[in-house]
Amino acid sequence: MHKKLFIPGPTEVRQEILKTQSKWMIGHRTKEFSELYHNCITKTKQVLNTNHHVMWFTSSGTGIMEGAIRNIVDGKILHCTSGAFGERWFNISKACGKDAASIGVEWGKAIKPKTIEAELEKGGYMAVAITQNETSTGVRQPIEEIAQMVHEKFPNVFILVDAVSGLMGDWFDIDKLGLDVVVASSQKAVALPPGLAVAIVSESALEKCRTVPGRGYYFDYDAMMKRYEKNYQTPTTPAVSLFYALDSELDYILEETMKRRYERHLEMAKFTRAWAKQHFALFAEPGYESVTLTSVKNTKGVNVNNLNAALGEKGMQISNGYGRLKEQTFRIAHMGDLMLADMKELAAAIEEILKL
Repeated sequence: MHKKLFIPGPTEVRQEILKTQSKWMIGHRTKEFSELYHNCITKTKQVLNTNHHVMWFTSSGTGIMEGAIRNIVDGKILHCTSGAFGERWFNISKACGKDAASIGVEWGKAIKPKTIEAELEKGGYMAVAITQNETSTGVRQPIEEIAQMVHEKFPNVFILVDAVSGLMGDWFDIDKLGLDVVVASSQKAVALPPGLAVAIVSESALEKCRTVPGRGYYFDYDAMMKRYEKNYQTPTTPAVSLFYALDSELDYILEETMKRRYERHLEMAKFTRAWAKQHFALFAEPGYESVTLTSVKNTKGVNVNNLNAALGEKGMQISNGYGRLKEQTFRIAHMGDLMLADMKELAAAIEEILKL
């Protein structure tokens, strides 16, 4: 039985996209793949309205997060943590042997520019890492205000952004904000199966990469760009079938337009938040709620696993709270190609099951 996914990854994938992956395989060193990959890069730039370098890797989101650290960081980096995935990025830096420090706030809260500014003023930092959309808590960081502060007060500090659960659902202007590296993966707001991840890299970040020793092999931005500029290919074997899917999905997004896609996500978010506040409460700090998923505070003590089992019988699935928030919250994703009608269907099902 197909369960419609309202979880923060993998998200629901349209049947048309699934079918594109059944095309005949092609060699990854052929003109056919070069054309396919080049189309994906070009269309991604159009969707995001960016002139930055775009690199699609065959990887999870965690891999591309490590890639950003290995390519850019050759000094001290500040990680801003407000949930599990901000903490993961900090742990990745430490695992890579980097000089990493972190500042954190209570889960459910957003990190404000003043907090980051106070730490950066201590000096010695060459980069700051921010989780734009914290999947574990449903919090959207004020990335616009943070980027403005960093550029005004610390112009030599690189800005690295984890937008794994926000990119192509939420909207923020990468170029205007001057973000140096933005990373995301395919299985969330992009609405594809897992397996692809993207790095959007500024020219200054690419230049920085070329000076960083020990940046590894697989995620080397310089090697990626050289192979792309040579013949529109990748240094290592790509997931060809997923690139078929990506190419088709980008066409779909371009037809919808990113403006309308963002508006649709915001519409779903507002409906879900209002429903959650009517029956439960929101976990995220007011004014900093995610556009792509809602973390609902389990004020009624509902057994979330039992709720999900009942939803499964109706062909739907939500997500329990993440880590320490399990059963204390539950998460409803409204990202990718879901529509407002889907959210209304889910809300009605939960109300019926819980007799709300």
